[in-house]
Formats: sequence, structure tokens, C-alpha cells
Amino acid sequence: MKKKVAGIGEVLWDLLPERTCLGGAPTNFAYITTLMGDQGIVASRVGEDSRGIEALRRMEEMGLDIDHVQTDQKRPTGTVKVDLDGNGIARFEITNSVAWDALEWTLDWQHLAADLDAVCFGSLAQRSRGSRETIQHFLRAIPPETVKVFDVNLRQSFYSDEILSESMKLADIVKLNDEELPIIMKLSKVPHKDELSSAQWLINHYDLKLVCITRGGRGSLLVRGDDSREHPGFRVPVADTVGSGDAFTAGLVHEYLHGASLDLMNEVANLVGAWVASEVGAMPTPKRGALEHSLAEIR
Repeated sequence: MKKKVAGIGEVLWDLLPERTCLGGAPTNFAYITTLMGDQGIVASRVGEDSRGIEALRRMEEMGLDIDHVQTDQKRPTGTVKVDLDGNGIARFEITNSVAWDALEWTLDWQHLAADLDAVCFGSLAQRSRGSRETIQHFLRAIPPETVKVFDVNLRQSFYSDEILSESMKLADIVKLNDEELPIIMKLSKVPHKDELSSAQWLINHYDLKLVCITRGGRGSLLVRGDDSREHPGFRVPVADTVGSGDAFTAGLVHEYLHGASLDLMNEVANLVGAWVASEVGAMPTPKRGALEHSLAEIR
């Protein structure tokens, strides 16, 4: 059965050295969710400018539900300058005071919150007080059975101990990478001995159902209660890493919602993340129009 899954937060344009690509973690997440066979919904805000109009057109063209994307008359559509090193690893310079910094709690979003199977959110879109309050209001308004996924995504200095702690309290699943985990443990004033013990501390402290730690090209660790599973990842020629973590999250959430085991969640999430890393941009077009063809080549 098709699930209704929303990404709430930023829509933006990634300004890479040789091209401009539509992005933003919630948007990337919703796109891959749609490719996986569920209904990917974007809850965000764009400016009433040429970039905003083009973002809406592009998202609709890619099959995303854009009915819940707000528009802003005063603020521009978000952009981020992306630099890639020799290995395709991305570094970001994110524009301030843009449309998604002014997310509004509306009747439309209240109705959306009541009708979802899962919602994914991050720390970046909470950098402004207004958007942070709106996102937290949204998360508190959804039914208890809706799965709340906190994909940490630390960017520049746009996070704090308060934002991270409040987000984890509201989440059922937390996904972060192996560079973010020590930072979070340090902010929590807890020693970081190893990934497994730190993940278990997060589960116990925040009453989480699942913690996922990604390791770039070295796979991932999933921890649920006392059970844990590792995956070595898939070796692919990396075009760029923009959006690969968001794709991983989408694959993970899709399998979680459909009752998969930890091993299958790990396998599928790593497959989807590797595919996006092997392609240019965060939202590549599947080969021959079907995601399974692209994933089969990775396998």
C-alpha cells in the first residue's frame, strides 16, 4: 500500500560550479520517496520569484506533491553555493533570510499533519525561530502512529544543543552520520566511546525506535533496542555526494514503513544512497524510467 510521506523544511537551488540543481534535504527525500513507490510530499516555502516558479514547476514535473508548498512575497527562494572537492564531497555555503526561514503554521498544514504515515525533518530549516516553531508545532500535531524521522544534517553553524535535543525528543527515528555523532554526544555532555554505545545512549535517553549512523562509502549501522546491524555499503564511482544522504533516508523510511527487517532496511538504504552518489545532482532520473533498473546496476 502506498504511504503518504512528507519532507518538511527547505526547498533551495544548489549552485554548483558547472550547473544549478534543485535541492534541499526534504525535497530530495520526497523525490526518492516517490521513486520508491510512496507519495512524496514537500512541505516548504519558496519566493514569488523566477527561482520559486521554476522550483514548483520542476517538482511537479518530477511527480512530487507540491500542494503544500507555501509562497512568500517578501523573501527570495533559497540558494546554497556548493563546492566539490576532488572526491566529489560537497561543502555548502547557505544563503540567509530566504523563504523557508518563514514557514507558517496554517490550516492546510494542520490537515496535512493529520494525514501522514511519516514525516522527515532536519536541523537546518530550524535555524530561524519562526520556522523552528512551525516545524515543532507540525510534529506535535501529527497522530501518535505517524513516524517522525529526524535526519540531523548539521550545516555550518545552523544548529544548537537546544534544537538537536528538542528534535530528538520529538522523533521516533534519528539518522545521522559518523562525523555528526561525536558532535551530538559532546553537546549532550556524554563521552563518545564508540558508535554502538552512543547510539544506544540516544535510544534510551530520547526513547527512540531506531538510530541510523551512516559512514559515507563505508556503509551504515542500524540500532533498534538491543539489536544492531551493519552494512559495508556499495562501492561506486562518485559523481557527487549531494543528496546521497537524503536518498539513504528515503530508502530507510520506505522499508521501515513497509515492515522490513534491519538487514533489508540497511541494504535498500545503502543501495539508493550509492545510486544518487554515482549520479550528478541530488535528484537524478532513473535509467529507463524505473528505479529498479538503476539499483540493479549498483548491485
